[in-house]
Amino acid sequence: MIFDGRGKPSPPVARPDPALWSDAAITGSCLGHSTVLLNFLGVRVLTDPVFATRIGPGVAPFILGPRRHVAPALMPPEIPAPDVIVISHAHFDHLDVWSLRQFGRHTPVVTARATGDLVRRLGFRQVHELGWGETHTIHAAAGPLRLTALEVAHWGARTVRDTHRSYNGWLLERGGHTVCFAGDTAYTPAFAQLKATARSPDLMLMPIGAYDPWIHAHCTPEQGVAMAREAGARAFVPIHHATFKLSAEPMDEPAARVRAALAKGPPSLLAINTGETFHVPLRQG
Repeated sequence: MIFDGRGKPSPPVARPDPALWSDAAITGSCLGHSTVLLNFLGVRVLTDPVFATRIGPGVAPFILGPRRHVAPALMPPEIPAPDVIVISHAHFDHLDVWSLRQFGRHTPVVTARATGDLVRRLGFRQVHELGWGETHTIHAAAGPLRLTALEVAHWGARTVRDTHRSYNGWLLERGGHTVCFAGDTAYTPAFAQLKATARSPDLMLMPIGAYDPWIHAHCTPEQGVAMAREAGARAFVPIHHATFKLSAEPMDEPAARVRAALAKGPPSLLAINTGETFHVPLRQG
């Protein structure tokens, strides 16, 4: 992975056009790996922004780590200014310094406990760290967005020494609707609490890759679907697959397995390929 000499990444299957997305709906696209651009009823959310060709320690272009297989569906200059950047944890494939530097330092950033220092040192002025169960509200021009940090089964250290760093999933709530960005996680029954507390997601963004042999930190596609069902999610979009070679399973295996696991639904599978645009059906009443 470190000395991967392949050429340029392949182009994405599709390229979204956020200018066409309605502010009266929940619309989005996975731009690659765990980077999702979401228009949540007019509030623009960007999760785990990673646009670099290679991820890992070092200073570009001297990065020691895996190279992208698929180019981002959009690059930062093509993305409408986000109202908030949401970061799940400090791993290099979720918190990329070069990528964060492409956004205005006035952009609010919500991140896991004991990871805000990595963002503040880049000059971001509104950095909010949350532990599990804690909430913060972003007051965007289109209205408020409430974010709650969720328990997941993962780990947060960026190096061998900073084991104090935490890791989150996120529940986004606005206008009576909810989106769950699971970040990165192995199987955990914790998501069932969303259904138990009547906060079942309209949309679940769930990681499905890097489970072989890292099953202690990453769920299988079937486990991802099981957690979404336990949460009572109505729609499902997989993330964390088909972009970086992080584990032993074939690159296309997670997508094939999640299609099979969701063949009989629910939840409904809205999109699976990099750059596909998804529209979330909204509950009435």
